[in-house]
Amino acid sequence: KSIRRNDAARVRNKYQHKTMRNAVKKLRSEEDKKAAETMLPTVISMLDKLAKRNVIHANKASNLKSKLTKQVAAL
Repeated sequence: KSIRRNDAARVRNKYQHKTMRNAVKKLRSEEDKKAAETMLPTVISMLDKLAKRNVIHANKASNLKSKLTKQVAAL
């Protein structure tokens, strides 16, 4: 049972991690300030959720949030 559960969790975590990476990449490549400002809260919430569930490390989430916020402010 634990093997099946771990396998399901692994697939789910992999999907969520990849989705987060794509969202961060999309936000980084965004040129329009308005679009980036609307996208930023969703990406930040995604990072917080993944950090809470230990999919990514809490410090990595903090570093990404900080850098993305700085970049959006500089647009």
